[in-house]
Amino acid sequence: MAAGGAILLLAAAHAAAQTPPAAPPGSGAPAQPAVPDVAEPLDPLPDIGVDWPTIAPEPAGSPDAASATARPDPRAITDAAAERRYRWRLDGVDGIGSALFRRRFAELSSLDRGDGDLANAAQLDRRAREDAELVATLLRAEGYYDAAVTSAIEVPESAGAEPLVVLTAVPGALYRFAEVTLAGVEAAGAKADALRTAFGLRAGDPVSADAVASGEAALRTATGREGFPFARVGQSELVVDRAARTASLSVALDTGTARRFGRIVALPGNRVFAPDHVGDIARFAPGDAYDAVLLDDLRRALIQTGLVASVELTPVEASTPGTVDLGVRLDPAPPRTVAGELGYGTGEGARAELSWTHRNLFPPEGALTLRGVLGTREQLGSVVFRRSNVGARDRVFTAQAALAHLERDAYQADTFLLSGAIERQSTIFFQKRWTWSAGAELVASDERDVDASTGTPRRRTYFIGALPLGLGYDGSDDLLNPTRGVRVGARVSPELSFRGTGSGYARTQFDLSGYLPVAGGVTIAARSRVGAILGATREAIAPSRRFYAGGGASVRGYGFQAIGPRDPNNDPIGGRSLAEVAVEARVPLFGAFGLVPFLDAGNIYTTALPDFGGFRYGAGLGVRYYSSFGPIRVDLGTPLNPRPGDGRVAVYVSLGQAF
Repeated sequence: MAAGGAILLLAAAHAAAQTPPAAPPGSGAPAQPAVPDVAEPLDPLPDIGVDWPTIAPEPAGSPDAASATARPDPRAITDAAAERRYRWRLDGVDGIGSALFRRRFAELSSLDRGDGDLANAAQLDRRAREDAELVATLLRAEGYYDAAVTSAIEVPESAGAEPLVVLTAVPGALYRFAEVTLAGVEAAGAKADALRTAFGLRAGDPVSADAVASGEAALRTATGREGFPFARVGQSELVVDRAARTASLSVALDTGTARRFGRIVALPGNRVFAPDHVGDIARFAPGDAYDAVLLDDLRRALIQTGLVASVELTPVEASTPGTVDLGVRLDPAPPRTVAGELGYGTGEGARAELSWTHRNLFPPEGALTLRGVLGTREQLGSVVFRRSNVGARDRVFTAQAALAHLERDAYQADTFLLSGAIERQSTIFFQKRWTWSAGAELVASDERDVDASTGTPRRRTYFIGALPLGLGYDGSDDLLNPTRGVRVGARVSPELSFRGTGSGYARTQFDLSGYLPVAGGVTIAARSRVGAILGATREAIAPSRRFYAGGGASVRGYGFQAIGPRDPNNDPIGGRSLAEVAVEARVPLFGAFGLVPFLDAGNIYTTALPDFGGFRYGAGLGVRYYSSFGPIRVDLGTPLNPRPGDGRVAVYVSLGQAF
């Protein structure tokens, strides 16, 4: 018995108990109203508590006396006929009823809905009667079967004052269950107790229609979780004993037999993924115990591919005893996406990115992306192939070809890149504790820099092969805007660089960040980063492959890549190792805005391992706008111990937190 159904039944019973007016004696038809005599005085308005307005003649000698002999008295109109605002009050329900009772009354109340509007006496009477019946119905749904509610309108004596509508409830005794029966639950065997617990209702509980409806819904969910795909919950039967002020509840349950997952099969009309790819996305395999929660998880994952508009997952009888097949029907969503991004950073300049993606050009989930970047210091064009859910949920294969021109203070580079990688990703829908990646890169790069000892410009071409590997742990509570937890990341990339002769080295980097909530919704966030290039001198490493520090994702307050050793022209030259630390307080303001004071520090070293000395410090203040797709960040920083050539202020605009 659903809550709404219980309320309607109670309301119907109450209406049926009212007696309609009888027909005149000896009449075979309903009584007809008498025709009033217009010369007779008007009868009082029934049950409102105010009189009809009196009709008084204009005083003798008045300029309008001849034409205003039937004008109503202003005081009488104010008391009875005129519309005015009103106040209302509900008495007798303090300490009883649930929050749902009060929310329903607030949503359905005629008095509350018209509060602040003008109303006359007849309208007030109607609203008061409607709300009295509403309160009685809601109280009966809460288990107060003897509830009675009256209404009265208190008319103030002073002219222009607001009338007061008073609803007075007398709830009576709270009825409780004398007996609650789940008929047929014993067929669930060892899982019967779990089903009883899920249903939740026991003898002695209040006779609440909402509790019954919630128990039935919980029971349906529990039967699916416990492995009964074809379970049926029957109609509730409620018997009320008014003399004892109790009730008996019986719910019929047919669990069927517990099953295990069988095959995934296509239903007629399936138009997106074949059953085998749906099986790759599912978190269950044939032979696993049936669990309806895993179906809900699969439904969400299919929708979140962006390629599915609607999902139908239906348990169907299987040919193998003890198993249940899963029928799948998927309707397609639009597969194409156009995206854009704007950003700015001191030292990086302005940057605009535009991309076009067809997410299922090579089914299943084989996406092709054409991407272009146009910036003051960067231009790029790339073609990216990406196949999602390769053999397992959130396992992604990516291959790309890119041609880029970069202008940095440290170097200029024209680069062609071919790369491929397979990785286990974390997403905003399914945030992973552990992620990993493994890939390969082939790079040809024509780079211009200066000789660090003489300042003489030079141009060199590098051919590089790399095998980057990564491992990450995410113990934070949110992928885009964490407020607690820790994150750890490690990367190592063995590389071979050819420029006449070959050089081998390994680029390594370790990142650690933590998030701690404090009073007032403030989050303290901190991070550290250590990097090292082992196995080669700095001159053997292409300028584009060295470590740099400074900028919006590094040490704020300094220009992009501006920290570290410099050439005779005062331009950065990069290094073989780095160390960085940062701390910031994320302070909520009003609405979706926040304020972020920060302090960053870091340095670049020519040695293979950092010595953690000579830090450059930057501090500043940021503003965050927390949009539905992540924080929008604007940071303003200044260097605390600048060197000649460092700017006094640096500005960074981007999407997402700094770390």
